[in-house]
Amino acid sequence: MTAQVLDGAAMAREALSGLKDRIAALARNGVKPGLATVLVGDNPASRVYVRNKVRACGEVGLHAEVHELPADVTAAALLTQIDWLNANPAIHGIIVQLPLPRTLDAQSALQSIAPGKDVDGFNWSNLGALVDGHPRLAPCTPLGVMAMLARANIAIEGRHAVVIGRSSVVGKPLALMLIAHGATVTVCHTRTRDLAAFTRAADIVIAAAGRARLLTADMVKAGAAVIDVGINRDETGKLVGDVDYEAVKAKAGAISPVPGGVGRMTVAMLVSNTVLAAELQTRGAAEA
Repeated sequence: MTAQVLDGAAMAREALSGLKDRIAALARNGVKPGLATVLVGDNPASRVYVRNKVRACGEVGLHAEVHELPADVTAAALLTQIDWLNANPAIHGIIVQLPLPRTLDAQSALQSIAPGKDVDGFNWSNLGALVDGHPRLAPCTPLGVMAMLARANIAIEGRHAVVIGRSSVVGKPLALMLIAHGATVTVCHTRTRDLAAFTRAADIVIAAAGRARLLTADMVKAGAAVIDVGINRDETGKLVGDVDYEAVKAKAGAISPVPGGVGRMTVAMLVSNTVLAAELQTRGAAEA
């Protein structure tokens, strides 16, 4: 068996193209969705991520701007910058690029973003709405995973899904989304005893633990869908996921690669969230 490879780049292009009618509708009301990224310091990887986000916004006609702050910026100055963006009507979505320097508290920064502009979906208000089954702006990587499954016509309802990872960025919100779509969900992590016993029983496995090649072929049921969220560097410096890709590919029914998989969809969902935020803010202004 050779798995269906889930092409995140192609899926992301389709997702972005699908936003054009909504962006055009906003334009008719004089609204151009705007995304602001706050970048602290000079982390090379962060610069690449931010550049990819700005490029994706440009591809569909969104406004994107980057606010660069020095690595030694004070917490007060960072919060002042976020407050200014919260009050800026031309900005509909705000992200603070992580990681931040260790001198800054990431949670304080993330929670200072207005919930309606929190397009990363990390504000506790938005996470709480997801828990309650009424999602507003949800985390982008879990949204990207769900979009990949949908675009690949992988059934979720009635299936057993195993999520490896328990973070508030991926694991926990993704489990909630899968539950909302009718899956029976098991959340595992790197401290789970006999992890393979859970993954072998799964129809869908999402690996988001941040450990290179954690999921091996002997841990996967034949024909299962495997989504790799991990981004790691192996001993040679090669970019790899949490899945032993070549070995699992020969056994799974569907698999996402690293790179070229979930990462592309995450960026597309960020753009989608920015459009949604603009729609919600425009609707709110009209109803005020």
